[in-house]
Amino acid sequence: MDVALGGTFDPIHDGHRALFDRALSIGKVTVGLTSDQLAPKTRTADRYIHPYEKRRRQLANELTEISEKYGHAFEIRQLTKPTGIATEARFDVIVVSPETRSGAEEVNRQRALQGHAELDIEVVPHVCAEDGDPISSTRIVRGEIDQHGNLTPSAEGRRSPNQRWVVLPIWGFKSSLIKNWFPTLLDAQSCDVHFVGDSGLCSLLTCDEGPRI
Repeated sequence: MDVALGGTFDPIHDGHRALFDRALSIGKVTVGLTSDQLAPKTRTADRYIHPYEKRRRQLANELTEISEKYGHAFEIRQLTKPTGIATEARFDVIVVSPETRSGAEEVNRQRALQGHAELDIEVVPHVCAEDGDPISSTRIVRGEIDQHGNLTPSAEGRRSPNQRWVVLPIWGFKSSLIKNWFPTLLDAQSCDVHFVGDSGLCSLLTCDEGPRI
């Protein structure tokens, strides 16, 4: 059986591992890994995503151990469009999580238009974190949980390599004015305002994609 699987997988967590395990238990797996251009478009929350080559290496490491367990091969291909590789005729099965089932159904509609047989859709249930909510990469990046779903209230979460913190005494300015004016002043793409303490005497700005000051 030829199995298709797709995603961004950054960071990899136990929910992803459940997908990998199910896919490799069925047959040979081809994983479509989102390109650097596609990855941000598939996110519901704006966050930093590691470059394709780093994600590819981490994914290959994860898949190798599971592949040896079942004796089924895998390959990783770059995914440049949402329906991706799964519209190719050779695939038999697509493995998805509950929230991406609609994407698999769209793949089958595209396959029908091309005269290909429908894929069997294997839906793998969520793996839940310690608090009962599903583990997700976004929650890990925010510092809420780790890759296994353990709560991490003291974690800071992931910052972009281009993000820097700027503390300035800007009492009396509207936050909208600060966000519009300070990116130009600091040669940054954007700034977010976070008020510090109860006095309102200063704010903490997080600024992205500019030189360090």
